[in-house]
Amino acid sequence: MKNIFYHFRSLRELKQLFKEKAGQDEPLCVMDDKVFKLMLASDSEDSREALRYLLSACIKREIASVRVLNSEILPAYIEAKSPRLDVRATFNDGEVADLEMQMSRSEDDLKSRASQYVSMLHAGQSKRGKLYRETKRVYQIFFLNFELFPGSDKLPRRYGYREETEHDLLNDMSEIIFYELPKLEQRVNDYFEGKTGAQDLSAEEKWCIFLKYRHEQRIEPLIRELCSKEEGIMRAEKEVARLDRSWLKYMRNISKEKDRIDLGYRLRAELKKGIAEEKLTIARNMLSEGLAPELIQKTTGLSLEEISKL
Repeated sequence: MKNIFYHFRSLRELKQLFKEKAGQDEPLCVMDDKVFKLMLASDSEDSREALRYLLSACIKREIASVRVLNSEILPAYIEAKSPRLDVRATFNDGEVADLEMQMSRSEDDLKSRASQYVSMLHAGQSKRGKLYRETKRVYQIFFLNFELFPGSDKLPRRYGYREETEHDLLNDMSEIIFYELPKLEQRVNDYFEGKTGAQDLSAEEKWCIFLKYRHEQRIEPLIRELCSKEEGIMRAEKEVARLDRSWLKYMRNISKEKDRIDLGYRLRAELKKGIAEEKLTIARNMLSEGLAPELIQKTTGLSLEEISKL
């Protein structure tokens, strides 16, 4: 039943995505919120493997298997926020991660949002009689298409609970990770200038480059190399390519439907024009026979003014 739920949810999001993209002639952008979700949370082996490899790169630990969870977090009380997350997944016997794609800045405080999401991920594990030490680690991961911390070139930025002056970590149960994708521009430039190769990029950087630049033609050689050498990215590319093919099929069907409708309009217009010309011919013949305009009007449906001009 759960797989069916995710299948139909993905179909709804896919149809909405195609509707929004119908007027654009460009590849799907992985940073698009819906493409990001469909790439990582669809009911397919490529999608699951892409998510597993991406999470492994983010948390720097091997993940054996991953399972996508319902993206909606139930509110603690009736007036509480009930956010719908992009991709929420569980792995490693209960650890939880939420992956969010943020294309542009919002009016709200993203740092506060990240802290609250972490709290919600923890609260979702809370059960009566369960000890706090049994709570599993949670990760809040943001991919940002803008700079949230402009004073630093560091990628990524990782946050946890630390002491004020000695900075020792309180525990490792929560981690907030920010990937500011524009900070990769220099790494990409270095690659194309021959200063570095794909082998010099970290796993995180490779994924971030794929997310940021997959749709840009100028970066295609690097994306192609990453897809050929990194299995996780290859899986992600296969899933996005499947969406691209579905989109092209959708566009072809839309084009066929438009042609069919246009043909109908043309046929109706030609039929209407033919009927009008036939009425005029009949009216001329009746006039030549000396019949009264009022009789012609009644027979053809033409106005007296139209008949007077014949």
